[in-house]
Amino acid sequence: MKIGIDARFFGPIGKGLGRYTQKLIENLEKIDGDNQYFVFLRKENFYDYVPKAPNFKKVLADYKWYGFSEQVSFPALLRRHDLDLVHFPHFNVPLLYRRPIVVTIHDLILLHFPTLRGTTLSPLWYRVKFLAYKLAISSAIRRAKKVITVSEFTKKDILDRYGVEKSKIIVTYESADDFCRISRKSDEEILGNYGIMKPYLLYVGNAYPHKNLEKLVDVFGRLKKARPELGLVLIGKEDYFYGRLKDSVKKEGVQGVVFPGYVPDEELDTVYRNCVSYVFPSLYEGFGLPPLEAMTKGVPVLSSDHECMKEILDGSALFCDARSGDSLLAGIEKILEDEALRAELIGKGYRKSNSYSWKKMAVGTLEIYKNIQ
Repeated sequence: MKIGIDARFFGPIGKGLGRYTQKLIENLEKIDGDNQYFVFLRKENFYDYVPKAPNFKKVLADYKWYGFSEQVSFPALLRRHDLDLVHFPHFNVPLLYRRPIVVTIHDLILLHFPTLRGTTLSPLWYRVKFLAYKLAISSAIRRAKKVITVSEFTKKDILDRYGVEKSKIIVTYESADDFCRISRKSDEEILGNYGIMKPYLLYVGNAYPHKNLEKLVDVFGRLKKARPELGLVLIGKEDYFYGRLKDSVKKEGVQGVVFPGYVPDEELDTVYRNCVSYVFPSLYEGFGLPPLEAMTKGVPVLSSDHECMKEILDGSALFCDARSGDSLLAGIEKILEDEALRAELIGKGYRKSNSYSWKKMAVGTLEIYKNIQ
C-alpha cells in the first residue's frame, strides 16, 4: 500500500502537533517494512526529517497551512503520487482531495473557545476564519475513512457534535518524551542563563486564552506575599499571546514571574527536574502532554479538573477547579506543604507516564491503515 503522511507540521515548528507527527513517523519506520510511505514536508522542516527506512521517502510540499495553495496545489501533488491512503494529522484536509484519507482530530478547542481574545485578526476576518474552520473540520470528519483522536474525551466531543458512527472514531493515546539531559552545562548554569531561581513553580506550553495563565499569575501574586522566595516560570515561544501576558504581569506589578521563551529539550530537562511543582491550569485539552512530561522527571503535578486531564492523568496528579482562584491557590499550597503527598504524586506520576508509549500509538495507527477498505 502507498501511504502519504501530511508532515508539514513535523517537528518543533508544529508544537504539540509537530511532535505527534514526528513520533508517529519515527515509530512507523521501526514497525512497518511492508508499506511504502511518502512524507510531505515544507522547506522549513524538510531537512529536519531524515528517513531511516528504505520504504520511507520525503517529498517537498511547501504549501502554507490554511492558504490557497494548500487547497489547489497540494491535492494535485498528492494525486501525482497515486496514493492508496493519506493520513492528515490535522483537520485542514484540502477540500479538493477526494481519495481515501485518515484524519487525526486532536481537539475541538476552537468550537469551545470562539473568542476574539484567541486571535490577532479583526472581528470580520475572525468570523470568516471561524466559519472556514467549522467547514474544514466537518468536511474532514465526514470524508475520512477513519477519524483518529487522542482521548476518549475528544472522541465523545466529536460524537456529540457531529453524530458520526461510533466505530468510525478510534482513540490512540499520545505519550510523553522522557528526554534526557545531554547538555554539558551544570543545572545552576542553565537555570542562571534563563534568570530562574529556586524554588519555583513551572508551566510549559503556549499562552492561548484557554490555558488560563492569567488566572495562574493572579493566584501566584497572592501566593508570593506569603512566600516571597517562590518564583513562577512560564516557558513558551514568544508570540502575541505571551507578549500580552507579559504586559499584564508588568501592569499588575506581579514580581517573580520569569518568561524564558523557547527552551531546547536538553535544557528543558533541567528546568523540569528542579521545579517544586508543575502547574497546569488549562480549561480545555484534547490530551495534555506537558503534565506527563513533568511526571517523567519526578515532578508532582497540579492540574485542572477538566474531564480530559482526569482521564489522561487518572489519579496521578492533584486536581483543582482552575476556574476558581481559591481552589488553584489551595492546590498549590497543599503540594508545597505536604511532603507525603509530594512523594505519593511523584511515584504515581512515574507509573502513569510510563503507561503511555509512542510505539503503542504507532502500532494502533498502522492497524487502522491496514483495515481501511
